[in-house]
Amino acid sequence: MPEFDDLLVNGYAYPSISPETLAWWLPRLTWVSAFSYGFTSEGNLINLEDENIVQPARDAGVGTLMVLTPLDENGAFNDQVAAAVFVNPAALDNLISSILQNIQTKDLSGIDFDFEYLPAEYADDYVNLVRRTRELLAPEGYTTTVALAPKVSANQPGVLYEGHDYRGMGQAADYCLIMTYEWGYTYGEPQPVSPIVNVRRVLEYAVTEIPPEKILMGLNNYGYDWTLPFVQGESRAEKLTNYQAEARAEYYGVPIQWNEVAMAPFFEYTDPAGRQHIVWFENEESWKARLTLVRELGLAGVGIWNIMYVFYGGI
Repeated sequence: MPEFDDLLVNGYAYPSISPETLAWWLPRLTWVSAFSYGFTSEGNLINLEDENIVQPARDAGVGTLMVLTPLDENGAFNDQVAAAVFVNPAALDNLISSILQNIQTKDLSGIDFDFEYLPAEYADDYVNLVRRTRELLAPEGYTTTVALAPKVSANQPGVLYEGHDYRGMGQAADYCLIMTYEWGYTYGEPQPVSPIVNVRRVLEYAVTEIPPEKILMGLNNYGYDWTLPFVQGESRAEKLTNYQAEARAEYYGVPIQWNEVAMAPFFEYTDPAGRQHIVWFENEESWKARLTLVRELGLAGVGIWNIMYVFYGGI
């Protein structure tokens, strides 16, 4: 396991995390973020049963953050819920006060906002929500963080990016996690999940808008297996833990290779049906390369998506 040393480390976890896995991670974390709370259009929180995360973290002296996403009462992502709150001052006030009340009631350390695919028209409203929440939480000693899409320019087009204002969030939040992963993803063409050339480009832009001491770089704790040939709109990669990836290479008796440009491990194999596969994943060396970048740019630390599995990096 690469050493985090003096870096801040946030790890995301679902309440279904096993006690053994959580116990392995806790000594390595600054915060564990429980994923995820939702809310209604009236600004009422939708509770998350996260005591199995909160209590062990508290016992280990690790902070706990409640993650807030636009989940509706059916547990589905619904940005219309966020829009409804943004245009209703009473609902917005209710949401912010409900966040503080939940943090106090559960003895949490703060909140992490994760509003993805937010339309551009709500970018300023989102900054305002984060700013107002921090203004309420900070005097009580609580932390406010926000997860941001991996942008390379202020006006980058695309629904993933347009609702995230780097400069505004850099002023509004205590810390900003830049989600520097998912270039390789379930429905995308075969490529590394977080090629370091892409990660560097995003972070070099981020530090022009956000103070580096407020930035957490995203780290992915997983990989993907693509069946070849890739067919756009039809192919679907299989998500793997890093351990599963290495075990699969061993099972098929194929060497794990290293891509110097992406700074990432990969391998290729042929399955029993005669189909070709390529697997991109992470190991100790790929994480070390990214931690070197964190220190080079003077960033605050990292955010790990996610800690549902022990990091298996060949140690």
